[in-house]
Amino acid sequence: MKLKIIFLSAIAFILQGCVLTKVASVPMRLGGAVVSIVPGVGNSAHDAIDSAADSVDDIPI
Repeated sequence: MKLKIIFLSAIAFILQGCVLTKVASVPMRLGGAVVSIVPGVGNSAHDAIDSAADSVDDIPI
């Protein structure tokens, strides 16, 4: 029982903060990298997605 509490506390400590925002921002950044291949509008779309991902990273979770 005591080991379960320690294990759950360790998981809660690891999963707080930036890990939760990375779960949302990493797929956004990957999508932006794929979109950047498109000629003409790719770079501007990538920049917009990247700035949105930066905003998600700044959320204090």
